[in-house]
Amino acid sequence: MGIELQLHSGRPPGGKSSRTTVLRRSHEHGEALARALGPYDPTGPGKLAWVDPYGDTLFNEQEAEVALREVAVLLQECADGPQRAALQDLAELLAVCAATPGSYLWFIGD
Repeated sequence: MGIELQLHSGRPPGGKSSRTTVLRRSHEHGEALARALGPYDPTGPGKLAWVDPYGDTLFNEQEAEVALREVAVLLQECADGPQRAALQDLAELLAVCAATPGSYLWFIGD
């Protein structure tokens, strides 16, 4: 199980990856990212609880801004090296998404 990340300049058309909108991708931390986000209750509060490790989840720039604060808390508590690297990568993409109007961060589950 892993989670690939794709940062898009606009909403991906038809829920499919589009080379015309992809700004950046991250797949090297997929399994570690899934483990780092695993403790989140899908019915719980916060945006990261929405991330489905088996399906797709899309955040707009406002949702990315909220999730960025949640990742900052996770980073403070994370001692696992690979999970920490995955969370740092996620934080970078969330920060770019939050600062880019009209952008979306797509979590692609396994």
